[in-house]
Amino acid sequence: MQAKKRYLLVSLGACVFLLAYLWGLQIGEIQHHQHHPLTHLDKVSQSQSFLKQRWLPSTHPLRTFLDGGEEEGEEEGHVLHPHHHQHLSPRKRREIHKHIFQNRRCRMDTCFDFSLCQNGFRVYVYPLPKGEKVSESYQKILTAIEESRFHTTDPSDACLFVLSIDTLDRDQLSSQYIHSVKTKIQSLPLWNAGRNHLIFNLYSGTWPDYTEELGFDIGQAILAKASIDVDNFRPNFDVSIPLFSKDHPQKGGGRGYLTLNNIPPSRRYLLVFKGKRYLTGIGSETRNALYHIHNGEDIILLTTCKHGKDWEKHKDARCDKDNEEYSKFDYQELLHNSSFCLVPRGRRLGSFRFLEALQAACIPVLLSNGWELPFSEVIDWSKAAIIGDERLLLQIPSITRSVDHDKILALRQQTQFLWDAYFSSVAKIVLTTLEIIQDRVHAHISRNKLMWNAQPGGLYILPRFSTDPANFPFYYAALGKSPSLEFTAVIQAATPLQSQLQPIVKLILAVAKSKFCAQIIVLWNCEKPLPPKSKWPTSSVPITIIEGERKTMSGRFFPHDAIVTDAVLSLDEDSVLSTNEVDFAFIVWRSFPDRIVGYPARSHYWDSSKTRWGYTSKWTNEYSMVLTGAAFYHRYYHYLFTHYLPAGLLNMVDRMANCEDILMNFLVSAVTKLPPLKVTQKKQYKETMMQQGSKVSRWADPDHFAQRQACMNSFTSWFGFMPLTHSQMRLDPVLFKDQVSILRKKYRDIERL
Repeated sequence: MQAKKRYLLVSLGACVFLLAYLWGLQIGEIQHHQHHPLTHLDKVSQSQSFLKQRWLPSTHPLRTFLDGGEEEGEEEGHVLHPHHHQHLSPRKRREIHKHIFQNRRCRMDTCFDFSLCQNGFRVYVYPLPKGEKVSESYQKILTAIEESRFHTTDPSDACLFVLSIDTLDRDQLSSQYIHSVKTKIQSLPLWNAGRNHLIFNLYSGTWPDYTEELGFDIGQAILAKASIDVDNFRPNFDVSIPLFSKDHPQKGGGRGYLTLNNIPPSRRYLLVFKGKRYLTGIGSETRNALYHIHNGEDIILLTTCKHGKDWEKHKDARCDKDNEEYSKFDYQELLHNSSFCLVPRGRRLGSFRFLEALQAACIPVLLSNGWELPFSEVIDWSKAAIIGDERLLLQIPSITRSVDHDKILALRQQTQFLWDAYFSSVAKIVLTTLEIIQDRVHAHISRNKLMWNAQPGGLYILPRFSTDPANFPFYYAALGKSPSLEFTAVIQAATPLQSQLQPIVKLILAVAKSKFCAQIIVLWNCEKPLPPKSKWPTSSVPITIIEGERKTMSGRFFPHDAIVTDAVLSLDEDSVLSTNEVDFAFIVWRSFPDRIVGYPARSHYWDSSKTRWGYTSKWTNEYSMVLTGAAFYHRYYHYLFTHYLPAGLLNMVDRMANCEDILMNFLVSAVTKLPPLKVTQKKQYKETMMQQGSKVSRWADPDHFAQRQACMNSFTSWFGFMPLTHSQMRLDPVLFKDQVSILRKKYRDIERL
């Protein structure tokens, strides 16, 4: 009897399990048809046509299969009829379904052709068709790509393709909306279902739903989109970008508003917001409820109903009061005097408030559920923003009040770093997008999270130099590392070596006596043949002569493999330095390994009469450049100079045979946001440079000086801002020129010069 009961229970359980399984299959099939109607048998013909036309290359085996070619298990020449879909094997059905919905599940390994990138990460922009126009914002994007080091005009050399068709605004009610985009894209001979293409978009959908529909099928293209929803975002394939206005600067961009004086870290207001209140529709829930936490004291949340043509038809009982309160406060004053800025969603998930808050060092409090934050793949937003929940609005005041002062200051400082590194201009937004994609393509040499989220940011870190942060000067402090105790001297030689009394011989002997010198490299850029070994001075450190390579001004900063130390001492052949001066400058550099440290200083100024930047060599207490004729810096700057700066700038320097030292100062200051460091005033340097026997030095040549004036403005134009920073600091040895015995001074020879 007990056995019968057990068999009955087991049989009943099996039946229940079977019914549940069948019911689950039925529900899954129904949901699959609802979400993906193209998989329905009645529409299989449409599926096949769609596959052939949009997603499959002509050589793809599945296309041959759909066209009726040979396929495993079929007779040769048999034509597949649409209604035969129901007779396909499960494997064949899965293959068809896989390609139909591949674009929705795209990843780099499924929808990107890495073979196109074997010659490097190059980006091709399609030529603009005759009669086609683009918006101001999209032109900025295209310009940023065309001026970048990634750009190529040869499509056969390209790894990534960017449309010239303006896809930024896909709101059908917008005057910027471009019609017939689908037809235009499909006519592109290289489209290939969107594979290896990058599409930019700021606005999608239209009133009243504001969906993420673009009005055309992106296929397997990477989508760089603002306000993208996490449900539609394809991780590690798409790129979330910020919403920016048409007035966003092309280059450079405004600096952040956090000054050096950050005490106290808290500002007058705790939390502020000023913006539209939507009475109905998408985005209205949160903004309609802000009045619940507005207190008129330290929490100022202002909304107005006064927008749109017929706002008065929909006004509610609070509108008049809200509008009156709204007009009492200035938005910029609130923005720059609050610790936190509320960033609620608008009609779309993204908002202009986001970038405005970052620039103002006002910590964004994000209320936009489901928003994939800009560049979230690489940026750790928990270090710069408070990510809230729209459903928990009433908890926002207590959350912001609980953040202590140290955390507030850290968050605000991070907003300034992120703003300046990735968001302050259209060029930086575009370059960040490209660098993220490049890191995916070359995943074995990609940047890590530290490099993206700490100074100087991912755009100035070239992982081909190294993927180890310990090899970059910017992370020494964070990693607890100290620079190496040796340096490599690199001397630029352009004059024939004829006598042991020449300045270059004296220079080599003085540098070789330094206890920190590991090696001396001479770049022989002279037209005369290289002198025999016997002509060179005998030294206690190895001397390497590099001949015949890159006989250009920019070539002096080429990252030669022979340079193995962290520190580089860059020298002109006619520099006059004592061993004490070399040692002291090196000791100073070890405390500031990310900056240029040296002797000859110059400065820049704004010439209002000519509305341009000027260059001066006058001896004053202020400087902004340290010339590389006698200066230490980290060897990474050789790599950055050669591989980051565009060929146009390097060619200009080589053509003029001038300004390479100014360009290096521009680059280092742009990276560090800091001035170089001058050590021990040495006026003899100037005097010596001016006396070259009977020959007049190039420093006294008026044309040489005029060229340097022109260089200042050309470099500023490319960077988009003036990166040089003035300083009045000079570092001297302890007891330098003090009234004590010379024997008590460590670098006693410096004072005797």
